[in-house]
Amino acid sequence: MHEEFWVDLLRVHCYPSRDELGASCAKFAAEQIRAILAEKEEANLIFASSPSQMDVLNALRREDVDWSRVNAFHMDEYIGIAPDHKASFVGYLRDNFFQYLPLKNTFYMNGLAEDIEAECERYSALLREHPIDLTFAGIGENGHMAFNDPYLADFFDPKLVKPNLSLDEECRMQQVHDKWFSCEAEVPQGAITLTMPTLLRAPVLIVISPSETKSAIVQKCLEGPIGLAVPATAMRLHKNAQLFLDTAAAALLNR
Repeated sequence: MHEEFWVDLLRVHCYPSRDELGASCAKFAAEQIRAILAEKEEANLIFASSPSQMDVLNALRREDVDWSRVNAFHMDEYIGIAPDHKASFVGYLRDNFFQYLPLKNTFYMNGLAEDIEAECERYSALLREHPIDLTFAGIGENGHMAFNDPYLADFFDPKLVKPNLSLDEECRMQQVHDKWFSCEAEVPQGAITLTMPTLLRAPVLIVISPSETKSAIVQKCLEGPIGLAVPATAMRLHKNAQLFLDTAAAALLNR
């Protein structure tokens, strides 16, 4: 049975299975995109690159959305990783989602750029040119959103995009657990990331975090204090944020 409850300003949806989560979240997201396109010529969306998102993205492909009026951004990329590397976030979204849609524009970060600061500014300029309407986000096992790791995140960051040159150990080990790399030593030390204000500035925020591997961090996000120890707690203060969980991810919640 679908359960709903509120934590501060955040509306939480919990479903018995990932399939049900994916279908319901995709339906909700499609309704939001259609509403945006009823008011504007284009919709500008940010997508997260993670297997945790795919139940929703696969279902979203089947929804009635005029993708020819949608501009797509993604939220992070490793520094020094080519798009054809199996761990590339560019490659992951391109191969698993973007290639199936007739998008108006797909804006990719270049993790191989010789000047990373210049690349961050290039992507920032695109974001300024296309103000974001909706963000799809996930929650890392360390509580990050994109690569805004604990205590390196800044809820009031003046930048839109920046490099994180010291990804924390838990963040890097998650990439090993997800089998993108065989060991921590292979995981890049740095990445380009959208900042927390960039992610949260969108009028609609949809956060997707299924599976038992996220149960501990989901509990911290919803029952702990809001702060930089768990950056994703900032979603609780967003005026129109929805968190989609399955029962496995919600298993440790006290409710």
